[in-house]
Amino acid sequence: MPSRPAPTRSDLTRGYPVALISAAILSTTAIFIRHLTQTYQLPSLVLAFWREFVVAVTLAAVLALKAPALLKVPRRHIRYLAGYGLVLALFNSLWTLSVAMNGAAVSTVLVYSSAGFTALLGWWLLKERLGWAKLVVIALTLGGCVLVSGAMDPAAWRVNLGGILTGALSGLLYAVYSLMGRSASQRGLNPWTTLLYTFAFASMCLLTVNLTTGGVLPGSAARPGDMLWLGRAWAGWSILFTLAAGPTLVGYGLYNVSLSLLPSSVVNLIATSEPVFTAVIAYVLLGERLTAPQLWGSALILAGVVFLRVYEGWLAGRGRSREAESVPVE
Repeated sequence: MPSRPAPTRSDLTRGYPVALISAAILSTTAIFIRHLTQTYQLPSLVLAFWREFVVAVTLAAVLALKAPALLKVPRRHIRYLAGYGLVLALFNSLWTLSVAMNGAAVSTVLVYSSAGFTALLGWWLLKERLGWAKLVVIALTLGGCVLVSGAMDPAAWRVNLGGILTGALSGLLYAVYSLMGRSASQRGLNPWTTLLYTFAFASMCLLTVNLTTGGVLPGSAARPGDMLWLGRAWAGWSILFTLAAGPTLVGYGLYNVSLSLLPSSVVNLIATSEPVFTAVIAYVLLGERLTAPQLWGSALILAGVVFLRVYEGWLAGRGRSREAESVPVE
């Protein structure tokens, strides 16, 4: 099968800002999640369920008011969207489990190994271009994530094989999530319709996990009553609903929109800037100090994203020139 054409200049002009804004918005979710898990000891998989559920309900209400036609999806796509939702639920579960087993630093590096997975799988399954430039950017961004997350400390890697495999699987599933988003766009599905059904199916999966595992999985509900863990802590509920209806909904929505404009490998590489935004937000809002390695890591990631934008723009311009040259002169 021939490779897919490079994105046009118009796609690049719209896609890069959308993907960067998505990464910036999603980076704020870590602040909300840290507050909920530390202040209220909210089990992580219970939190994940409510996050997915509120996103689905909020988006359904917004679409019902503003664009009711987007609530409908052809029946032939339902099975695909259910699988997409399952991938999202598995990714969130494995990411949470990886944090519990490995710590934040190692988990961050392992989940952003998805950049490499996405590039390889996109080349294999979606026939996206994989050249030397993307391989360079993968190396830059992954190296930057190592520095920003603090994974340079050898002590951070003193974990068992199961922890490493769990983290690597979370990266693989993040890559699959990105590929399925790109595939959904190629199927003609609206990004916001895709988001609605994906989060709805993911919330069903996480509800099932929480109600049937009896707390065996770390962070899951030990009994059904734990699904209402926050009880009358109205401040906690308001933070949870703000997290879901704000950063999660808008961040993932824009991520899906960017997948309709850019190859999944490019979007996933841009997403590696998320730890940079998180570090800056933690510095501004929480007073956390940015270390020299974090600054160098941020520079590496941003350099990779800028280089990729310039390179993709050059390819788009070259393709345009070739098309102009091929047009016969009358």
